[in-house]
Amino acid sequence: MSIAAEHVRGFLRELRGAGLPVPVPKQRDFLQALTLVPPHDVSHLYWIARTTLTMSVTDAEAFDPVFAHWFGAGPLPVAVEVTVPGEERTSGDDGGGEPPDTVLTDGAGREASWSTVERQASFGAATAAQRRVLAELRRELPAALPTLRSRRRRPARRGDRLDVRRVHRDAWRTGGEIVTLRWRRHPRRQRPVLVLIDVSGSMKQHSADFLRFAHAVVAACDRAEAFTFGTTLTHVTPALRAKDVDDALAALSTVVLDADGGTRIGPALQEFLGNTRRLRMARGALVLVLSDGLERGDCVPLTKAVRRLSLLGHRLLWWTPLACDPTYRPVTRGMSAVVGHVAALRGVRDLDTARDQVAAGL
Repeated sequence: MSIAAEHVRGFLRELRGAGLPVPVPKQRDFLQALTLVPPHDVSHLYWIARTTLTMSVTDAEAFDPVFAHWFGAGPLPVAVEVTVPGEERTSGDDGGGEPPDTVLTDGAGREASWSTVERQASFGAATAAQRRVLAELRRELPAALPTLRSRRRRPARRGDRLDVRRVHRDAWRTGGEIVTLRWRRHPRRQRPVLVLIDVSGSMKQHSADFLRFAHAVVAACDRAEAFTFGTTLTHVTPALRAKDVDDALAALSTVVLDADGGTRIGPALQEFLGNTRRLRMARGALVLVLSDGLERGDCVPLTKAVRRLSLLGHRLLWWTPLACDPTYRPVTRGMSAVVGHVAALRGVRDLDTARDQVAAGL
């Protein structure tokens, strides 16, 4: 083993010693990233390590000092090929059939896991503090949503068109005299809302709060739809219509069977866009994507899907827990590919930060 590879192994050992849980799958992701996208400087290496080895912003307290100790001074160690444990390289031979896990594709990185592990996730009960925040969200959301002009005119005190029928009816009551003019106008109404929630393993610490937020959206908005995605796309609006948030999340545990699993953001969004009935849900809507954007596979499907969503919808917002860190930059392959099609990239990791974003305006 070369000196550079030993350097990386020592870094991983010290992370575990510092109390940061770094399971084997995350180590494998980190080593694969080093092999496929060799870092060109320390900053690039930092974000590769940060996005593959940590699960939340709070992990930085243990991560940053260890990284600074091993890579903070001087140039990077000599670049070498790092062997990824438990993996055999495959040739570009298609051979047909079902693609295996983590197949290497030319110039695109690695596919997200093709394995679907079905399990019933437990999202837990909402605390009293969380219920207070949810009540605030239900009050604030209707005023924060963008609106559009209704196609049909309604009776109004002031308007742009005379309501001849009402004027004629009132005149009959006054012996043919027109005493008061009546008007009609186009009222404003809420735009539809589409919420897409990442429930993959990297979002485990945040997915329950994001689902609670979606419950508040469905309760407060006239037209709202919610979907989850991990390795599959799941329509969760019917379950979220339960009046109590705990009842809604208990129902979701039997519906969302890919929670805490792999990530296939691009294919999931393409599946949504490939369904004509679901496609109408995005047209003219405020689209909220709640995800860290850590796509392990080819980013072309993700980029195409996000671009189409942004064109279909009124406005596409991307909320990620990683952006809660003021030093965060969208430099991962997935986020750097889609950030140009996103109206706003904002940091949201729980109900409190979601409420702050709603208060700031959607």
